Amino acid sequence: MADPKGFLTTGREVAQTRPVDERVKDWNEVYVPGSLLPIISKQAGRCMDCGIPFCHNGCPLGNLIPEWNDYAYRQDWREASERLHATNNFPEFTGRLCPAPCESACVLGINQPAVTIKNVEVTIIDKAWDAGDVTPQPPERLSGKTVAVIGSGPAGLAAAQQLTRAGHTVAVYERADRIGGLLRYGIPEFKMEKRHINRRIEQMRAEGTKFRTETEIGRDIDAAKLRKRYDAVVIAAGATTSRDLPAPGRELNGIHFAMEYLPLANKVQEGDLTTAPITAEGKHVVVIGGGDTGADCVGTAHRQGAASVTQLEIMPKPGDDRNANQPWPTFPMLYKVTSAHEEGGERIYSVSTTHFEGDEDGNVQWLHLIEVEFKDGKLEQKPGTERKIPAQLVTLAMGFTGTDQKNGLVEQFGLELDERGNIARDADFATNVPGVFVAGDAGRGQSLIVWAIAEGRSAARGVDRYLAGASELPAPIRPTDRALMV
Repeated sequence: MADPKGFLTTGREVAQTRPVDERVKDWNEVYVPGSLLPIISKQAGRCMDCGIPFCHNGCPLGNLIPEWNDYAYRQDWREASERLHATNNFPEFTGRLCPAPCESACVLGINQPAVTIKNVEVTIIDKAWDAGDVTPQPPERLSGKTVAVIGSGPAGLAAAQQLTRAGHTVAVYERADRIGGLLRYGIPEFKMEKRHINRRIEQMRAEGTKFRTETEIGRDIDAAKLRKRYDAVVIAAGATTSRDLPAPGRELNGIHFAMEYLPLANKVQEGDLTTAPITAEGKHVVVIGGGDTGADCVGTAHRQGAASVTQLEIMPKPGDDRNANQPWPTFPMLYKVTSAHEEGGERIYSVSTTHFEGDEDGNVQWLHLIEVEFKDGKLEQKPGTERKIPAQLVTLAMGFTGTDQKNGLVEQFGLELDERGNIARDADFATNVPGVFVAGDAGRGQSLIVWAIAEGRSAARGVDRYLAGASELPAPIRPTDRALMV
């Protein structure tokens, strides 16, 4: 145990963020560099070394959290990094982007603020990179088997790295011009600078993983032909079909999916564009959707110089404390203020968009909304609450409905879908097509980064067993496992 009295003597402290007026002028990560090091060992010492560490249940990766908390408390960063990498291929991604269900399941959280697990994690991995402790791990021998991984998001990268280290020759196919999937073009730079992805890709290249960008399976390469070329295929193409809003006026100019808007801002930061073709500069911006993607749109609009930013959510405003029907250690629905929300803008809950209004040139100018409430489990509009707000740029951030079926991948492989429209798979993450497996959101549906990495690791075991007859790779989850919620 780190500090037997740590949870009694030390209060919770989290990473400091840079002043709002400073950070909205750039695209760097919002946190003060180095602000965690003076406090993080004591924060790790708040870990109680529980007899049953429920943080393990909250995290699908099965992270060895009490162990690396103990090493972080003792400032043994090398050993902490070893424990961290034992279950997670990319802790610098999760340490920045995961909503930390492990903290919601922390035993200390029953009656005190939970351990800052996420902050400890990101400190450990950043120290490991700085010390040169993150090195390539190429296989000792090659199996002679080949694997194609379709998609380079967290699930695809995790599967590829596991299979490469198992000795298989792996090629990752990505339809975008750079590797990373939504990590690259869905996550804004201010949440995670892309240098973190770049150095992981270099590590994977040094281990033997090959990358093929600007190649879309189903369009550029026939999926059936790809199957014949490789001994196995892992589909990790994500759930990239955005949920639309079929309201009158949807066809007006200036209304875009979040994933049409966000990648362009990232391409500016990559140096591909001078200015984004879709920009919030000088405009009244409305973001429809109250989740993390919506918050990403809010933060991006601030940095582009929006005249105003309003975020709409159809659900009621969550409370600051757990509801009785969301007891510990489940993941509660709480009112969350992200760094983007700290930077300004208005959040409106319990409203629904009725229609959009444009000018004579077909550009959106106004969004009409109405208040809603739940009655007997049904969503009903409240008469007399209609109003309109200025909207010269509208981003739709209402989630995703499934994997892309327009590119021909599903049809060309001959894949079966489940009742939710995801690619169906068995207990080994195998589809109905022999040798074809699926990992991540393409099989699970829209989910969190920790679930994507866990899926990639588990699917890699299924592939390895298919190719080699047996596997020693870990499989932290089953395809049917779900988050600890009620």
